[in-house]
Amino acid sequence: MRVGVIGHRGYEGLTEILALFASEAPRLGLELLYEPGLLHGTTGGEPLTGAAGLDALVSLGGDGTLLRAARFLDGADVPIMGVNLGKLGFLTSCRGKDFARMLPRLSKGQYLTDSRMTLEAIPIGTGKPATRMRALNDVVLHKGGFARVLRLRVAVNREEIGTLAADGIVLSTPTGSTAYSLSAGGPIVAPTVDSILLTPISPHTLAVRPILLPPDAVITVQPEDAPQEVLVTVDGQVGTSLGAGQALSIKRSADRVKIVRFTGTTFFGRLRRKLGWGGLAERDD
Repeated sequence: MRVGVIGHRGYEGLTEILALFASEAPRLGLELLYEPGLLHGTTGGEPLTGAAGLDALVSLGGDGTLLRAARFLDGADVPIMGVNLGKLGFLTSCRGKDFARMLPRLSKGQYLTDSRMTLEAIPIGTGKPATRMRALNDVVLHKGGFARVLRLRVAVNREEIGTLAADGIVLSTPTGSTAYSLSAGGPIVAPTVDSILLTPISPHTLAVRPILLPPDAVITVQPEDAPQEVLVTVDGQVGTSLGAGQALSIKRSADRVKIVRFTGTTFFGRLRRKLGWGGLAERDD
């Protein structure tokens, strides 16, 4: 079994996890491939240069590391096992302290996968070849370092639905509904409900509220009268900017991301344990 490994060296406990991984790999029949930043200090592994030939990808860190792992796969049909070494780790498959117990289950295929939809964002009107950006969580249009409201013209399937006055806008997947969209006042969406969530950031009109759109919707957002370039951020990690007269098209991507889930864990269980939803976290402990 060929397993790629991506990790964040800023997390405490990463060294111990890598050592455990290396020591258990021969017994479990795992061939390990490490991203360049992890090769130093590890033994028995090869460089990870792409998704071809991988049976699984393990991310060691938090949700940001898992999002980076999804971007690395670039649409490849490879399941991701996220190991949480941080505090929240909402998307991850297990905690760092449970890794030794869950790794044999991964090697034996004793796991489930949640297939998550992704978004595709394309800048338009730039005069350059289209650059497609894929998001597992969200695509965010927001202002830079200026304290001034944005006016964003929003259209769905070519029908203009309004011009929003806000600090920005979040277009999220159901997976991303528990991320930036949630903090901006958006609802929680079960990850199995394919949809696109449009959540304004600090709207300057009380009537403007989040909208849940069907998964086949094509959304176009065009800034109006922006004092400078409007920033576009994908999954909080990569992005671009929009100038005058430019817009952003967002739609469901044909590619999906498979996240490993072990039996006994559920979406609502994670809500209770990690977000304190429903006040029943003590029961799950």
